[in-house]
Amino acid sequence: QVQVMESGGGLVQAGGSLRLSCVVSGVIRKTNVMGWYRQAHGKQRELVASMATGGDTFYEDFVKGRFTISRDNAKNTAYLQMNSLKSEDAGVYYCNLLQGSAPRNEYWGQGTQVTVAS
Repeated sequence: QVQVMESGGGLVQAGGSLRLSCVVSGVIRKTNVMGWYRQAHGKQRELVASMATGGDTFYEDFVKGRFTISRDNAKNTAYLQMNSLKSEDAGVYYCNLLQGSAPRNEYWGQGTQVTVAS
């Protein structure tokens, strides 16, 4: 059993910053990928950034230079530092844990709301 819990969302002015946290617990493999996705109202969920236990990172173009993903493997925690927030960054942010192979297992948190006031 794996649990994924996000925190840190809230209301911020455009241009401001927020830091999201994601803690995973349960049966966590030594190698995995933790990612942040977001879903704006009426839109599909989209990947924002991801980071593997080894440190490899991926960012979608629309957050490069503004968002930073990091993780503390000892604490099974990932973070998303979001700077220079724009109104289009608003939405529900979900944490995702991907681990294992054949089968590969995927776990989601409940999401945390980010609202950006212009």
